[in-house]
Amino acid sequence: MDPQSTPPPAIEVTQQLLGNSCCQIHDGFLSVTLPVMYSLIFAIGLLSNVLALWVFSFSIQRQTSITVYMRNLALSDLLLALCLPFRIAFQDRSEPRVFCNIVGAFFYLNMYVSITFLSLISLDRYLKIIRPLQKYRIHSVSCSTLASGMVWVVNFAFMLPFFFEKRGKGPCDHKCFHFRSKSTMAAAFNMAAVAAFFIVLLLFLYFYSKIFAKLHQVSSVKAQQLNKKTSTRAITKTFVVLIIFIVCFTPYHTVRIPYILAQIEAISSLPWKQGLHLANELVLCISALNSCLDPIIFFFLSSSFRRAVLCTIQGRLKGALLSNQGRLTPSRSVTEL
Repeated sequence: MDPQSTPPPAIEVTQQLLGNSCCQIHDGFLSVTLPVMYSLIFAIGLLSNVLALWVFSFSIQRQTSITVYMRNLALSDLLLALCLPFRIAFQDRSEPRVFCNIVGAFFYLNMYVSITFLSLISLDRYLKIIRPLQKYRIHSVSCSTLASGMVWVVNFAFMLPFFFEKRGKGPCDHKCFHFRSKSTMAAAFNMAAVAAFFIVLLLFLYFYSKIFAKLHQVSSVKAQQLNKKTSTRAITKTFVVLIIFIVCFTPYHTVRIPYILAQIEAISSLPWKQGLHLANELVLCISALNSCLDPIIFFFLSSSFRRAVLCTIQGRLKGALLSNQGRLTPSRSVTEL
C-alpha cells in the first residue's frame, strides 16, 4: 500500500469532524418565526396557567374529579411553557448533549401529560353525560388524584430513555432541537407514541359522537324549554376540548410519521428532509400553543376560573378568590354539562 494514499490520523479526524459538522438541513425562516411564536406562547401560557393553578388550588370551591384533572393540566401546561425560553435560546445551536436531552424530553413529557389529562377530562364528561345516574369510582376526588399521579409516573417512565439518548453520527446530530438521525429502536419507540395518539383520537371521536347524539336527543325533547343561547352554550362547553385537542396535536402527529421515516433514512431525499424539518418545527409550535388554549377549557368548565379571569381584567382578582364559591359539579340538566 502506498503510504501517501492514506492521510495521517490527525488529518483524518479533522476531515471527519468537518464532515459531521456540515449539516445541510437549515432552519431558514424558522430562525425568526420560532422565537417570536414561542415568546408569545410563553408569555400567555405562563400568565394564564399561573392564574389557573391559583384558582384551582386556593379559591373556595368544591373539589371534584374535573377540578383535579384541570389543576394537573394547568401544571403540565405551565411546565411546558417554562421549557420554551430554552428552546428559543438554544434553537439550532451545538450545546452539551445532556442539556438538549433534558430540555427536549421535559418538553415532550409535559405535552403528552397534557394529552392524557385532556383524555381524562373527556372521559369524565362522557360518563357524566351518557350515564348520569351511575356512580364511578374515577369520579371521586381520591381516585382522580391517584389517577393523576399515575399519569405523571407512567409518562415520565415512557420519556426516561430520551433523557439518556446518545448522540448519533449524522451531520446534524450535534445540534439542539434540530433534525437528527435515529436508531431503529428509537424510531419504533416514537412510532408507538404516534400510534397511541391516534388510538386516543379515535376514542375522542367516539366519546363526542355519543355526547352529541345525547345532547341532540335532550334538546329535541325539551325544545320548548331550551332557548337557542342555552343550547349553544351547552354545545360549546362540550366540544371545546375536542376542538383544541384536534387543532393542537393532530397536525404534529401526522407530520411525525414521514419525519421519523426520514430520521432512519427510509426517506433519504435531502429536499424532503429539509421540508419535513420545517414542517415538524411548525406543527410542534402549534402543539405548544395548547398551553395557551387549555385555559379556554378552564374558562368554559369552571365558573371559578371564569370569575377570576373577569375580575383580573377588572383589577379585582384578590376579592374574587376570597369570595369565590363556584363549583364544578355537573347540574341535573344534561345540557348544562
